[in-house]
Amino acid sequence: MRSPILPLILALAGAMAGCATARDEAKGFRLAGSGDLHRGKAAFLEFGCTACHEVKGASLPRPTIQDIVLGGSVLKVPSDGYLVTAIINPAYHAALYPAKDSTGSHPRMPEFASRMTVQQLTDIVVYLKSRYALAPAAVPSEFP
Repeated sequence: MRSPILPLILALAGAMAGCATARDEAKGFRLAGSGDLHRGKAAFLEFGCTACHEVKGASLPRPTIQDIVLGGSVLKVPSDGYLVTAIINPAYHAALYPAKDSTGSHPRMPEFASRMTVQQLTDIVVYLKSRYALAPAAVPSEFP
């Protein structure tokens, strides 16, 4: 007789494998090398990102143009690929989230692909990823 627990263990192992971050996944876009949190924060400031972005829990200047919040408690930490795309091709994500500033216009994030080194990009991605925390998944209750 087969044990009914084996399929459950295999299903849980498969589900847990899907919870890994992009840096830990076997496939998908990942930045090569390692980034540095402190250099990432410095680059975030140097490129003027705080004019539009608040980073949850970080001691940074408050946004003055618009307040797009990064970091905090999320169900899935953004992948390296998502953050890289948002930084070097901001129009891709901006089309999905057309925020308006106080004048009612749609400010656009500047292009950084020609002004930022790969090391700076890697450092910023590592810094931003450090500001996210996985929120506990809600487990539906079978009792009201």
